Amino acid sequence: MYVCICARVRECELRTAIRRGARSEETVGDACGAGTGCGTCLDRICDVIDEERHTDTLVALAA
Repeated sequence: MYVCICARVRECELRTAIRRGARSEETVGDACGAGTGCGTCLDRICDVIDEERHTDTLVALAA
């Protein structure tokens, strides 16, 4: 599923960028291009960043 239509970025690509260190809308844009066009996807990008941050916390707690 596409998260960013303008840059044709799929959710899996977005999650990969976040897992590799992108932690803000700006760094996600630098990493994969999402959010650099019309901006409609910025809310979804923030949601996925939060989801991945929560996943990181759960993994750290389990370790």
